[in-house]
Amino acid sequence: MNITLEQAQAIITAAQLKAQEIGVPMNIAVVDAGANLKAFARMDNAWLGSVDISIKKAKTALFFDMESGDIGGLSQPGGPLYNIEVSNGGLISFPGGVPLKSASEIVGAIGVSGGSVEQDREVALAGVAAYK
Repeated sequence: MNITLEQAQAIITAAQLKAQEIGVPMNIAVVDAGANLKAFARMDNAWLGSVDISIKKAKTALFFDMESGDIGGLSQPGGPLYNIEVSNGGLISFPGGVPLKSASEIVGAIGVSGGSVEQDREVALAGVAAYK
């Protein structure tokens, strides 16, 4: 199973609305089950450096079927996944990436970057809510 373009666009729209509500321009990426970019939006004035981060947050969430921030706790020095962020062409191990699931099957992921990590996660979760 895979996320459709229509679903990905609805997720992007919901995330954009939340970003506008909190007043933070964001980069928002949705990847499909194969980690391919399905939809993307760079809001006006969103940081250019966050484009890549948003995509990598989505891929990180997809690859490990968990929020990107959860990887962060596991990847600290002495942790079981220490240095994992250098694998897979670069991962992001802080909040803002969330898997998208249909029942128990992962169908894609959203990644958001542009604000604080708390804001990024809040916007990503708004996108996830639009999928459910």
